[in-house]
Amino acid sequence: MIIKKNIAGIDEVGRGCLAGPVVSAAVILKKNCDLREIRDSKKISFKNRVKLSNYIKKNSYYGIGTASVSEIVKLNILQATLVSMKRAIKNLKKKPSYYLIDGIFAPEGIKNCKTVIKGDCKIKCISAASIIAKVHRDHLMIKLSKIYKNYEFNKNFGYGTKRHIKLLRKHGITSIHRKSFKPIYNMLLK
Repeated sequence: MIIKKNIAGIDEVGRGCLAGPVVSAAVILKKNCDLREIRDSKKISFKNRVKLSNYIKKNSYYGIGTASVSEIVKLNILQATLVSMKRAIKNLKKKPSYYLIDGIFAPEGIKNCKTVIKGDCKIKCISAASIIAKVHRDHLMIKLSKIYKNYEFNKNFGYGTKRHIKLLRKHGITSIHRKSFKPIYNMLLK
């Protein structure tokens, strides 16, 4: 596969989580980058994602952007995701001529872009962005699991697993839980 020059792939992770930030990455792959193992981050084991993330970082230009829990609650998850994407774009060391963005929404003010439904499964630079964003967010949640020891963020990464919900009911809501999300919001009403 030939990589067109100066195209950045953009993806986010953590939109559906009950806790923690939403994280986006923007990636321009260098032409020497081996693309064979790069695919949607959800289809790669944790260990291999970490290896691939390190490889991609060495063979690309990339930027990472986050939006905090308070921004998610204040803006809503879609708008916070778009903010994190803009921050990822701003943090790119090289400016692309074109952006390919996973999903159906693009940040306002970004010119020369196209949204691609399931782009993380179809386009290598978007897949690479999904890998970097996922590894970055997973490591953030692992660090938070050392502060919030009762929630197993190192295992559930903030997603609404049955175990996470059970731990929430037992230990209560933390400052890194998204209080505007339905399960958390409903717990606050009780």
